[in-house]
Amino acid sequence: MNFDTKAIRTQTDRTQYREHSTPLFPTSSFCYESAEQMKAVFATEEEAFIYSRFSNPNSNELEMKLAALEGTESAFVTASGMAAIFACFMSFLKAGDHIIASKALFGSSQKLLSNWMTRWNIEHDLIDAAAPETWEQSLRTNTKILFVETPSNPGLEIYDLEKLSAFSKKHGILFIVDNCFATPYLQRPIEYGADLIMHSATKYLDGQGRVVAGAVCGPQDLIDEIKAFCRATGPSLSPFNAWILSKSLETLSIRMDRHCSNAEYLARELSKHPKVEKVIYPFLESHPNHTLAKRQMKLGGAIVSFTLKGELKDGMSFLNNLNLLSLTANLGDSRSIASHPASTTHSKLSAGERLDQGITDNLIRISVGLEDREDIYADILQSLNRI
Repeated sequence: MNFDTKAIRTQTDRTQYREHSTPLFPTSSFCYESAEQMKAVFATEEEAFIYSRFSNPNSNELEMKLAALEGTESAFVTASGMAAIFACFMSFLKAGDHIIASKALFGSSQKLLSNWMTRWNIEHDLIDAAAPETWEQSLRTNTKILFVETPSNPGLEIYDLEKLSAFSKKHGILFIVDNCFATPYLQRPIEYGADLIMHSATKYLDGQGRVVAGAVCGPQDLIDEIKAFCRATGPSLSPFNAWILSKSLETLSIRMDRHCSNAEYLARELSKHPKVEKVIYPFLESHPNHTLAKRQMKLGGAIVSFTLKGELKDGMSFLNNLNLLSLTANLGDSRSIASHPASTTHSKLSAGERLDQGITDNLIRISVGLEDREDIYADILQSLNRI
């Protein structure tokens, strides 16, 4: 089956009512016909439901769909994207291990490495994932994981997944890719050699700003390790949120086509504005990794970042002048969202850490929604003209 058919037709078994649309299963536990059956289920924990912290028909359907769309053997869903990242780390690391990660990371991912993993004596180095010489320089005998997000947040850096995979395999390192910005519709890291692919499903997989969720996709043996960790520690996804997300995936490709079309139009229009210093968008010819982005991604994505010809106060004025676009701590919504990364998502990083990622005080990130593209640009244009 092709992508859209998988997204729509992958589903759990029907109940005795033969419903067309998968029902919601809001139950904490499941019953058995006999003590012997219950004993057998607990002995294997494989082919039957026990407790919704472990599994549920709704989360199972979502996992089946995500695995089918990413092209992996299996998947596991969690209560948030950060829970998925934490599970990836803690399932495969122990005290004394080392992580290599791209320096261009979501702020919370970087804080997880610097503030929390160090408490368990798990060290890390942040590298320029676009510069192969930095990979070897950071390698240690205790390196266990290479972690990148591409496109990155908010600088939209693009990294060569094939080369990163070859490096990881050469040194026996687990290669984990945050595929949140691209989604499996635009990019499938498994095809370039990634071991695990994770998502903040809160973003485009939902697409309407309704739920918080995460997911990890990969081979069965690695997902089994993550399942074991999550079943013991409890970052489970609620049946309702899983049900919502499974429905959302049925329209993922349609939504991403519109998101990306709107985003590329906005990027090209912004490039002409005299108050805009630089526009960052992977499918613009001016992007330093434009050719790589075209090779790895189906479309350019739904995020447009740009720098104003001005200072912090100008960025604040731009946001305050907007009428249509939302100011909110999210992205990937059907509604367009404007944010100022230096004072929000990456505000907990030092000024030096932000600059090292290219996050300046005049950088604006737009999560381009599904509204009419002329209306999106008109609101941004009137705001720019009032600075």
